[in-house]
Amino acid sequence: MPGLDPSKPFVPLAIAVLTVSDTRALADDKSGATLKERIEAAGHRLAARTIVKDDVKAIRAKVKAWIKDKKIDVVITTGGTGFTGRDVTPEAVEPLFEKRMDGFSVAFHQISFGKIGSSTIQSRATAGVANATYIFCLPGSPGACRDAWDEILVHQLDLRHRPCNFVEIMPRLSEHLKRAKAKGAAR
Repeated sequence: MPGLDPSKPFVPLAIAVLTVSDTRALADDKSGATLKERIEAAGHRLAARTIVKDDVKAIRAKVKAWIKDKKIDVVITTGGTGFTGRDVTPEAVEPLFEKRMDGFSVAFHQISFGKIGSSTIQSRATAGVANATYIFCLPGSPGACRDAWDEILVHQLDLRHRPCNFVEIMPRLSEHLKRAKAKGAAR
């Protein structure tokens, strides 16, 4: 049965939020504000928050910088996941993934379908792992950000969540990046 294991400690994570928009500024970025509020209310730390234009190079550069930063555990983007010509977040971010997280998109759409019906198919929400950092690309509406955080991320980003969660496997995310020991090296 899912739930919290009170015998485990809460482990705060450093989470960066990137809003992708040609029209928003921090003052009127409701989706970014929604995520910031929920991240901090859950006990995590907002490591960074910024806005970039709907531009593949700008989005990719910011996400790439954050996944290189060893002090950032999770990157959440909001915006640019639709089908219009300016919606390019998946194109910018997915090439960075070392592993895709297809289950996130499935779970997000299942939750979204219950709230907005078939309109959920207009989202290309996606997620993956790169450089031992979790990356989640959410739609640009505050409602979608609330749904993703409240129904999925708040649980999976909590070590106490049972039966399993993303935090407990974080130390093993970079196993494939480690080099084999030189022949004859101590084991």
